[in-house]
Amino acid sequence: MKIGNVFENIAPDLDFECYFCVTGKGDENSSRVPCLTSREVSNANSVTHFNEMKKIALIVAGGRGLRMGAELPKQFIALAGKPVLMWTIECFTKFDPEVELVLVLPADQFEVWEQLCSDHNFNLPVHLVEGGDTRFQSVKNGLESINGEGIVFIHDGVRPLVSKATLENCFNSAVEHGNALPVFSVVESLRKVITSGSQHVDRSEFRLVQTPQTFVVSGIQKAYQQPESDFFTDDASVYEAAGNTICLVNGNQENIKITTPVDLKIAEMFLKTGC
Repeated sequence: MKIGNVFENIAPDLDFECYFCVTGKGDENSSRVPCLTSREVSNANSVTHFNEMKKIALIVAGGRGLRMGAELPKQFIALAGKPVLMWTIECFTKFDPEVELVLVLPADQFEVWEQLCSDHNFNLPVHLVEGGDTRFQSVKNGLESINGEGIVFIHDGVRPLVSKATLENCFNSAVEHGNALPVFSVVESLRKVITSGSQHVDRSEFRLVQTPQTFVVSGIQKAYQQPESDFFTDDASVYEAAGNTICLVNGNQENIKITTPVDLKIAEMFLKTGC
């Protein structure tokens, strides 16, 4: 992945401060993704080289698998011979073998995970953290377990196909701007439901959001000191509510969230074709 020059004033009518030209997998419709400068970048800027930043993968896996109709929680369901969660973790260790791994699970799933690791000879060093009653509480617990500064990737445990290019995009943006939100363009038509029925909306104004949502550790830890709110649907909404601006980067369309049996079949197809 290469990051090109910052192009200022490309679209003065839009509320964008800069654009990044990003190559590699991601938004097939455009090689440019709008990026807004974060207010909290001082910790990242104190490091002189990207690779000197400690990397932490905070993987949140609190699902119960109800929509999968399976006995096991969805993160433990087999995908091409091993649990979904193991594929997810390996995405990060392939990106950087030195990445620190923090896995947030419900306490009653610790033994299940440890048994699966034994069964599959999965020996990567993972720090287990007990999850909370909500995703907000689970992420907060995970963040509180992290000591020191670095870049933290907050990722859904059931997204086992995040690409190296997406991780590079996220890391580089977080170092430069304090945060990164991987997205890709909407290709389907959209309609907004209103009282009288529905109305067309311009899909070019919208992006589909993925994980890992990536931040300088101290910035996102500070944001998670806010009281929990129903408005918070992801980590970016928490960070934004704390007064920060979100930077968008290219994600990859294969990076699906496995929540249904159909998703599992799609993921298997991607793995077979080498995606």
